[in-house]
Amino acid sequence: KRSYAEIRVLWRCAIEKQSNSNDRTSSSTQVKHRTAVQRSKSSSLTSSPEAARRAHPRPSDKLNPKTINPFGEQPRAPSAFAAIYSQGGIPCRLVHGSVKHRLQWECQPETLPFDPLLITLAEGLRETKHPYTFVSKEGFRELLLVKDAPEKAIPLLPRLIPVLKAALVHSADEVFERGLSALVQLSAVVGPSLNGHLKLLLTSLSKRLMDKKFKEPITSALQKLEQHGGSASLIIIKSKIPTYCSICS
Repeated sequence: KRSYAEIRVLWRCAIEKQSNSNDRTSSSTQVKHRTAVQRSKSSSLTSSPEAARRAHPRPSDKLNPKTINPFGEQPRAPSAFAAIYSQGGIPCRLVHGSVKHRLQWECQPETLPFDPLLITLAEGLRETKHPYTFVSKEGFRELLLVKDAPEKAIPLLPRLIPVLKAALVHSADEVFERGLSALVQLSAVVGPSLNGHLKLLLTSLSKRLMDKKFKEPITSALQKLEQHGGSASLIIIKSKIPTYCSICS
């Protein structure tokens, strides 16, 4: 009779032998399968017209090299805002609610520096995909609600205004609407400090004013700009949009 230890050794050897046999069988099957697939691909490639052209290039192929199809769908790199958001560069995240969405900040907005966060959020106003549209719009609004927002935002106006203008000249209506809303929010915070930059923005508003669907929201925005900017803003607005009627008239 064999001892228990010998039986265990024999059992282990049998299992290893069976495993090795299965591996060899599987490996052989895989090799045969790959060979068959390669032969099939080789056969289909050599019989295709494209393969025939490569084997016997035409003289015109040298004169007309293959170029990228301008009408084909090209892969797009993520926008700067999307890349920054995905890397955690925006210190807030979208929280989906049953009724409406909200932002959850990693820390209190009052403790956050506006440079460059406010400018980055303004750049995100040109986004057209979720969740970037909501994060940029709501983040911009909530950041301007902090107590010391005027002191933080006014020094950034020279860099912030061109970004807002890019949203106002965007071809997408929803982007323009977000830019217009952000402009009104900014004017409420910085007041007359915005007057020196109004001319850069009013041209875009004047062009959109031709569209009937934007006449009312733009007129309302101009009234808010006048209200926050004072009498000096009225002179600037009238110089660019002569048809504007003052809220004081």
